[in-house]
Amino acid sequence: MRNLRLRQLASVACGLFLLVSPDLAAQRFRATIDTVQVSVTVTDASGRLITGLSREDFEVLEDGMPEPITVFTDERVPISLGVLLDTSDSMRGQRIADARGAVDRFVSTLLESGDEAFIAAFNHKPRLVNAWTQPPALLAGTLDQLFPSGATALYDALVASAPLFGRRSHPRAALVVISDGVDTASDVSLRRASDIVRRFEPLVYAIAIDSERASPAARVNPEALREITATSGGYTEVVRTSADLGPATERIANELNKQYTLGYVPSRPPDDGWRGIRVRVRNTDYFTRARRGYFSSRRR
Repeated sequence: MRNLRLRQLASVACGLFLLVSPDLAAQRFRATIDTVQVSVTVTDASGRLITGLSREDFEVLEDGMPEPITVFTDERVPISLGVLLDTSDSMRGQRIADARGAVDRFVSTLLESGDEAFIAAFNHKPRLVNAWTQPPALLAGTLDQLFPSGATALYDALVASAPLFGRRSHPRAALVVISDGVDTASDVSLRRASDIVRRFEPLVYAIAIDSERASPAARVNPEALREITATSGGYTEVVRTSADLGPATERIANELNKQYTLGYVPSRPPDDGWRGIRVRVRNTDYFTRARRGYFSSRRR
């Protein structure tokens, strides 16, 4: 029954994966939101996560103007998390085995039962493996029958998966991308992919497997991944072997567990434009990481 239920969910979502317009889905999600919610990571100079701060420790600016913080919590809130896994030919062998293990552990033990998750994969074209599922532990083992082949179209996969965040259950959202190669097959550009992803406001984390034994033309491009992750409030981590995927995903989960959630009602009416967000803490020894802006939609 469990496998049947998951297949049914995937079948329905695959249609959405192929047919939903990214712009339309973003408008639908933004139309329900009056408060701008921002997930914030605070670290010290060594990268250690800082907890225990209060509302008064933070300042939020929109396009350079301070905004009163109307929502604040330092407790973990539920998250809608997507996993986007590279299944191109270069992921054969131990790499796909390690990736399956890392993803299974992530959804089964590092997320909580109140969270939801989806899993998508890509080679020269994207594929939705399982749609939004709660609890995420139900997704464990769903990659077992997925075998690597083909080229790498990461940017196309980002564009295809982004609209799923327009139908998420929780305001807080994240996307974890795992890849070991440079994009070789996408129809869309990096700039276009980045623009579409940020309309849905997930934190984006990328884990790049960059083996020095690979040819220069096949090695992953961390800078391209950083262009996507940096504006979202996430980060890109480069690992040398697939055995490092487990610890890398654990670090992401630990960060998600220790973030602050801030919210504010913009003082200006929506204008369909991009608005910059900057979050600061009063202690100048600390550093913040949060998404750098949002699209202010008139559709309410």
